[in-house]
Amino acid sequence: MAKMTKSQMIAALADKTGLSKKDVAAFMDSLTEMAYKEVKGAGEFTVPGIGKLVKMHRKARTGRNPATGAEIQIPAKTVVKFRVAKAAKEAVL
Repeated sequence: MAKMTKSQMIAALADKTGLSKKDVAAFMDSLTEMAYKEVKGAGEFTVPGIGKLVKMHRKARTGRNPATGAEIQIPAKTVVKFRVAKAAKEAVL
């Protein structure tokens, strides 16, 4: 089974809700824009029943170059992680 593309998702949601594909696409774009804005400002964005995007700070650490085996310093940085909701885990697994 192949993964669903964005256009397939829009078509499926439009069919299921009775909305036009254009309206569903606009909603998805608005949701994405809102998620980015909230994570950047508040540090997290929750989609109930699915999970949440969380902005986290990673400390600097020592790593290893796999090609040469040499130790390298990996600088501290901010990353975005996705935490799956318990309901989603139970529904899928």
